[in-house]
Amino acid sequence: MVSFRLGGSDGVSIEAAKWADALRALGFAVRRIAGELGTVEPVRPEDVILPGLAIGAGTPVSAPALASAMAAALVGVDLVIVENLLSLPMNLDAARVVTSTLRRFPGRVVLHHHDLAWQREHYRGVDELPPELPGALHVVINDHSRRELADRGFAAVTVRNHFDLTAPTGDRTRARAALGASDTTIVVFQPTRAIARKNVPAAVALAERLVELTGRPVLYWLSGPAEDGYGPTLDAILAEAAVPIRRGLWSPAPGAEAGTGAEAGTGSGAGTGPDGKLGIADAYAACDVVAFPSTWEGFGNPVIESIVAGRPLAAGSYPALDELRSLGVRWLPIDDPPAIARVIEHPDVAMVSANRLAIARHLDLADLPRHLAELLDRPG
Repeated sequence: MVSFRLGGSDGVSIEAAKWADALRALGFAVRRIAGELGTVEPVRPEDVILPGLAIGAGTPVSAPALASAMAAALVGVDLVIVENLLSLPMNLDAARVVTSTLRRFPGRVVLHHHDLAWQREHYRGVDELPPELPGALHVVINDHSRRELADRGFAAVTVRNHFDLTAPTGDRTRARAALGASDTTIVVFQPTRAIARKNVPAAVALAERLVELTGRPVLYWLSGPAEDGYGPTLDAILAEAAVPIRRGLWSPAPGAEAGTGAEAGTGSGAGTGPDGKLGIADAYAACDVVAFPSTWEGFGNPVIESIVAGRPLAAGSYPALDELRSLGVRWLPIDDPPAIARVIEHPDVAMVSANRLAIARHLDLADLPRHLAELLDRPG
C-alpha cells in the first residue's frame, strides 16, 4: 500500500487500514510504503518510510533516488494499492516517480481514489492525475467520482467505505463531565477539521437556534483544527458565537487548556481515550446531535459513524451523501432546526433502527474482505 502518509487518524489512513486488515484476512501479507507513518497503527518491520512521498516533503529528494528506493520497496510484491497519492497533487514530484515506477511494475495495480484533483478548487488546474496506467484498476468511494472519471476516459469501480458495527460505545457520563456539560445541556458535536467546505457557521447557527427552540443550554464542540489558512476566519466565527465552545477531540474540563485537534490528540483533562483523554467514541457518546453541514466530501465517515453510535445526524448536502439515501440511510437537514430539536427531545427510534439495518446491508466492515476478493477477481 503506497501513500503520502499511512497509519494516522486522517480519513485516507483510516480507510487504508480497513483495506489492509481485509487483505490480511484474505491471506495477503501487507507492506506499507509511505512518506510518513502515523502513531495510530504500530510500525511493522516490513513497512517502508520514504520521506520523498510525504505531503510537502521538507527535504528535496532526487527523482532517481526516490525511484530507486520505490523499486527496492516493491521487490517481491504482487499487488500495489495506491491510496490517493495518484489522485490529489499534494506532491506532484512523488506522483510522477510512483507513476513511472508502476509502469515498469509487473504485478497488479489498484488506484484507490478518495478524492480527485478537479474536486478541489485549488487543484483544478492540474490535469496529469490520475495517470494513464494500462491495466490498473481504478476504485472510487462514490458513484459521483466514478461518473466523473468515466467522462475523462477512465473506467472505475465503486467500493464505498465500510464501518464496524460492533465498535464499542464511549463513556457518556465521563465525557460530558470533562466537557463541563450538565444533564440538561445539549451538546452539538461537529467531528471535522475547520476549513471552508466543512461549513462551521451552519453548525454554530444550529447550536444557537437550539437554545431558542428548547430553552436549554447548548454547547458547540468542534473536534478538529483549522487548516488551509482558515484559522483567522474560524476565530472570528467562534468569537461571535452565542453558545459556549469546546475545541479539540480530547477536550478538557473548563478552565484547563483546550485540545488543538482531532488528529493531534492533544489536550488534558478527564476522559476515556489515550492518557485519560476523550476518544472519538466518547465524543459521539457525549453529544446529543452530530452536525455535519459539509458542502463537499469524498464520503463523509461521520455520517455513518454517528448512526453506528446511535446519534441523530444533522447534515448538509453533497453528491456522495445524497447517494447514501438510495441505500436507505436517512438524516435530518441541517437547515431544519425545529425538526432537529424535536428529535433531540423525542428520539426517532425507528430511524435509528432503519439506518443500522441499511448500513449492515451495504457498508458492514465484516463484508469488506468479500468485496475486495470480488474486486481483485476482476480483469485489469
